[in-house]
Amino acid sequence: MDLNSASTVVLQVLTQATSQDTAVLKPAEEQLKQWETQPGFYSVLLNIFTNHSLDVNVRWLAVLYFKNGIDRYWRRVAPHALSEEEKTTLRAGLITNFNEPVNQIATQISVLIAKVARVDCPRQWPELIPTLVEAVKVQDDLQQHRVLLTFYHVTKTLASKRLAADRKLFYDLTSSIYSFACSLWNHHTDTFLQQICTGDETAAANSLERTLLSLKVLRKLTVHGFVEPHWNAEVMGFLHAVFERLKQFLECSRSVRAESICRDRLEKTIILFTKVLLDFLDQHPCSFTALIQRSLEFSVSYVFTEAGEGVVFEQFIVQCMNLIKMIVKNYAYKPSKNIEDSSPETLEAHKIKTAFFTYPTLMEICRRLVTHYFLLTKEELTMWEEDPESFTVEETGGDSWKYSLRPCMEVLFIDIFHEYNQTLTPVLLEMVHSLQGSTNVENTNAILIKDAVYNAVGLAAYELFDSVDFDQWFKNQLLAELQVSHDRYKPIRRRVIWLIGQWISVKFKSDLRPVLYEAIRSLLQDRDLVVRIETATTLKLTVDDFEFRTDQFLPYLESMFTLLFQLLQEVTQCDTKMHVLHVLSCVIERVNMQIRPYVGCLVQYLPLLWKQSEEHNMLRCAILTTLIHLVQGLGADSKNLYPFLLPVIQLSTDVSQPPHVYLLEDGLELWLVTLENSPCLTPELLRIFQNMSALLELSSENLKNCFKIINAYIFLSSPEFLQMYAADLCRSFCELLKDITIEGQVQVLKVVENVLKVNPVLGPQMFQPLLPSVFRGIIEGERYPVVMSTYLGIMGRVLLQNARFFSLLLSQMACELGQELDQILGNMIEMWVDRMDNITQPERRKLSALALLSLLPSLNSVIQDKFCGIINISVEGLNDVMTEDSETGTYKDCMLMSHFEEPKATEDEEPPTEQDKRKKMLALKDPVHTVSLQQFIYEKLKAQQELLGEQGFHALMETVDTEIVAQLQEFLQGF
Repeated sequence: MDLNSASTVVLQVLTQATSQDTAVLKPAEEQLKQWETQPGFYSVLLNIFTNHSLDVNVRWLAVLYFKNGIDRYWRRVAPHALSEEEKTTLRAGLITNFNEPVNQIATQISVLIAKVARVDCPRQWPELIPTLVEAVKVQDDLQQHRVLLTFYHVTKTLASKRLAADRKLFYDLTSSIYSFACSLWNHHTDTFLQQICTGDETAAANSLERTLLSLKVLRKLTVHGFVEPHWNAEVMGFLHAVFERLKQFLECSRSVRAESICRDRLEKTIILFTKVLLDFLDQHPCSFTALIQRSLEFSVSYVFTEAGEGVVFEQFIVQCMNLIKMIVKNYAYKPSKNIEDSSPETLEAHKIKTAFFTYPTLMEICRRLVTHYFLLTKEELTMWEEDPESFTVEETGGDSWKYSLRPCMEVLFIDIFHEYNQTLTPVLLEMVHSLQGSTNVENTNAILIKDAVYNAVGLAAYELFDSVDFDQWFKNQLLAELQVSHDRYKPIRRRVIWLIGQWISVKFKSDLRPVLYEAIRSLLQDRDLVVRIETATTLKLTVDDFEFRTDQFLPYLESMFTLLFQLLQEVTQCDTKMHVLHVLSCVIERVNMQIRPYVGCLVQYLPLLWKQSEEHNMLRCAILTTLIHLVQGLGADSKNLYPFLLPVIQLSTDVSQPPHVYLLEDGLELWLVTLENSPCLTPELLRIFQNMSALLELSSENLKNCFKIINAYIFLSSPEFLQMYAADLCRSFCELLKDITIEGQVQVLKVVENVLKVNPVLGPQMFQPLLPSVFRGIIEGERYPVVMSTYLGIMGRVLLQNARFFSLLLSQMACELGQELDQILGNMIEMWVDRMDNITQPERRKLSALALLSLLPSLNSVIQDKFCGIINISVEGLNDVMTEDSETGTYKDCMLMSHFEEPKATEDEEPPTEQDKRKKMLALKDPVHTVSLQQFIYEKLKAQQELLGEQGFHALMETVDTEIVAQLQEFLQGF
C-alpha cells in the first residue's frame, strides 16, 4: 500500500466509517476489514491518528483499528503477520513524540504502545524504556503527562507477564529504573504539596495527576519487580515513605474543598497509596513483616481513634480495614502448632501482632466496630423508608466486602473475633448484658445500639457457641422483642429475626421450633416490608437446617405459604422476587407432596411472572428452580402444569434462543423432573425432544443431564419415542463416540442398554450401527473396565433376548473381520469369561450368566470347547444372587421379583416418582428379575445332557474344575 496515495483513500473511508448513516457506514467497515491484512495499512493509520489537524472522531477510529491490528497481526506466527520492516517503522513512529492533545486518544496510544511492548520489549524494542525515561525529563506539562501515561501502561503490561523468562526480564528492567521512578514520584509529590499550600489549584491538579501516574508505575515495579524486596533498601524506603506521604495527603485533604478540581483526584491518590500496601502484603507477606507494626498503628489510629475525624472517607476506611484484616488473617503470620516447624519470619510477624493486639486495643476496636461502624446510618435509614427493597439487597451483601463499608467492617469483625475470641467474648457479652429488656421506642440511638450489638452476636454465633445459652435468651428476651409492634421498634424486630437465623444451625433446640414458627408467621404479617423480607430469609434458613422436622412445620404450612406468596406479589424488584421465590422453593422442597393443597395460587401466578421477567434472565432461573420443586412436590399431578411448563422447557433448552445461555442448566433439570413425574407421554412432551439433537452437539457439561432425559423418555414410552427419534439419536451417538470422554462413552452405551432392556425385539435393529463397535470392543479386550462392563451388558441383552439378531450380528462381524463364525464366537466367549471381573453390578453379572447359558444346548464344538468357562461364570452368578433360607436350608435367587409393590417412603425419604414405578414394572418383565438362575442352569444342563447322552455329557463336565462342580451340585440340590 503506497503511503502517499493510500492516505487520502484510507482517510476518506475512515471518515465514512464515522457516519451515523448505515448505508455509508457498512461499506466503509467492510473496506477497512479488507485492508487489515494489506502491507502498509498500519503505517497509514499511524500517520492519520498522529495528525492533530484531522477530525478527532476519524483519529479515534484510526487508533482503534491500529490497536485491534496489534492483537491480530503483530506476532510473527499470526496469519497475515506484519512484516519486520513495517513493525520497525511503526515502533519508531509510535515514540517519536508525546504531544497528543486529546486525552482519550492519548490513552489509546499508550495502551497500544504497551501491547507492542508486551510482544517486543526489550528484545526487538530495546530503545522503548530509555526513550520514555529521557522524554519524561522534558519540562513540558503535556509531554510529561503523556510519557508518564505511556510509562504506566507499559509497566502494567510487562508486570502482568508470568513466564519465568519474562519475569526475569521485568526484574532486570525494575532494577535499572527503580531509583529513577522513586525520584520522579518524590519530585511530583513535593511539587503538588507546595502548589496546594500556595493555593494554585490548577497547577496542583496537573502535578497531582503526574503524582498519581508515577505512583502507579512505582506500585507495579515494587509489587512485581523484586523476588525478595525486603533486601532492597530503596524498596523498603519507598514503602515506609508511603505512610508519611499518606499522612501528608490526608492532612492536605482537610484544606481542599469538596467541589475543588483536586478533591476527587486527591482521594484517588490516597486510595492508591493503600493499594500499594495491600498489593505488597498480598504478594510478599514475608517481606511485609517489617511493615506490620506501622501498618496496624496507622490503620487503627485513623479508623478507630479520633485521629481520623475530619479526614477519613469511606473508601479509605474500607482499605484500612482490609489491611488490618489481611494482617490478622494471613497464614504466613500464624505459627505451626509445633513452633519448631515455623520460619523465623512467621514467628517475628506473630510476635509483632501479639504485641500490638493487647486487651485495651482489641476492646477499643471491638467497641468502635460495634457501637460506631455497625450503627445504621441516616442514609441507610432513609433508604429503608423510601426504598425498602433496595435496602434489603444492600444489607444482604449486594457488594463485595472488599469495596463496600458495611460488608467490609462485618468481615473484619468476624476475622478479629475468630482470632481473639477468648479476649473479645467477655467484651461482647458485657455489651449484651447491658441491653437486657426491651428498649424505649422513643430512644432512637438506644435502638440502633441494640441493633448493632445483636448484629455482632449473630456474626460471631459460631465463636459464642459455648458462651451463650441461646435457647434461654430466645425464650426470656428475644421472643418478647419480636412482639413489640411499634413502628420505631422495627429495626429490633428485623435484627432479632435475622439473629435467630444466624443461630438456628448453631444452637437452637428442636422443641422450640413451633414457638419460632408462630413468631415467623406473625412477622410475615408485619407492617414493614423489610421485616417481612428478613423473616422470609430466616424461614429459609430454618427449613434448610438439618434438624428441620416436617411434622412440626405442617400446622403452619398453609398460612406461611399464603403469606410468602403475598410477599412475592408485593415486592417489585427482580432481586427481591428472586429471593422470595428461593424461600418458596425451599419450603416446597422440604415438605414435598404435603404442599399439593396450597400451590394453586402460585401455579396461577408463575406464568404472569415469567412473562413479566422476559428481560430478567436471573429471575427466570429462580422461576425454573421453583418449578423444579413444584413438579417434584406435585408428582403425577404436575401434568396439569403442562400448558405453561412445556413452553418454558422448550424455550430454556433451545440453543438457538439467546436466553438459553442463562436458562439451559435449570431448564434441563426441569425437563428431567417433568419426565420423571409424568404419568404418560403427551404429544407436546414428545415434540420438545427436537431440542436434544443440538444439545448433544454442544458436548457441554450438561451432557450428563441430556442422557438422563433420553433415558427418561425411553422408560416413559419407548415405542412412540424410538419410532420418532431413534434414527436421529443413533446418528448423534455415532458422532459423539468419535470424540468423548470415557464417562461420556459409558453414558451413551447405557442409553443403548436401556433401549434393549425396554424393547429387546426392535431395540437392536434401531441401534444396529452402534453394535459392531460394541462387539469389536469385546473381542479386542476393551482396556477400560467400566466400558467393557457396559459392552458385555449390551451384548448380554442381545444374546439372551434376541438370539436371531445376535446370529445376524455374528455373521456381519465375521464378514467384516474376514474370520470364521465359530472363531469369532469362540473369541467372544473367551474374552467374556476372562473379563467377567470387570462387571461389578450384580444384575449385569447374572445377565452374563443367563446370556452365555442361552447358547446351550449345543453340538457346536466351539461352544462345547468353552463349556468350562460358561459353567464358571454361571457358578459365579449363583454365588452372587443365591441366598440361603435359614429355616429350610434351601437356596433362592434374591433377584427374583414376582409382583409389583408400591414402595413406601419414610418421612426422611422422597416418595417414589412415576419413573421409579415404571422401572419397577419394567423389572417385572426383565429376565434378570423373572428367571431363576438356579432353574435356568438346571434346565440348560439337562437339555445338554439329553443332547449328548450320559457319556458325552459326563466327558463335558470333566472339563470343569472339581471345586466348581461341587459348588454347582450344592446349589442344584432338590432339582
